[in-house]
Amino acid sequence: MKTAKIFILLGHPDTNTLSGSFTDAYERGARAGGHEIRRLNLGDLQFDPVLHEGYKNPQPLEPDLLTVQENLKWAEHFVVIYPSWWSTMPAILKGMFDRIWLPGFAFQFKREGFGAGYFWERLLKGKTARVFVTSDSHPLMARFIFGDTTNEIKKCILWFAGFRPRIKKIGPLKFISESRAKRWQQKFERWGSRGF
Repeated sequence: MKTAKIFILLGHPDTNTLSGSFTDAYERGARAGGHEIRRLNLGDLQFDPVLHEGYKNPQPLEPDLLTVQENLKWAEHFVVIYPSWWSTMPAILKGMFDRIWLPGFAFQFKREGFGAGYFWERLLKGKTARVFVTSDSHPLMARFIFGDTTNEIKKCILWFAGFRPRIKKIGPLKFISESRAKRWQQKFERWGSRGF
């Protein structure tokens, strides 16, 4: 089995959650599988999640955000695990992407010639990403009612920068039993060992 450099991000601000336990299990499996691992927990990072003036005048990145960028450049495979809150990612996770997904890091629009201002270079090309989204709802029911709620991270963030993203929705988790949670943790451990 091929090993990979994997950057794991727990996208839930609280580590003491199902998302946190799934992230722990994925990391355990990935380490056991011989992968090189870097991990961060979103809730441990210190940063302002607001890009106050947009790209017109982006504020300097805090040390923790520079570390996230460095890990993304280092990684061959990026794994992010987060809960669906109101059919999207937690606001603090979106704020992190707003701050770090900057021109010159994740992408660069063409400045001249055909397609200037419309076409872009994907600066993180050649990497893969796996997004695990936990939810109280069943994934099929949520898709039927709300449509594809992962387009923002899948297409508008990861694909836009060059990642080949894949999404795995986990649910329903609202009234999950301890034994079922344990089975999910075992799955995450297996996925981690395979670098899935």
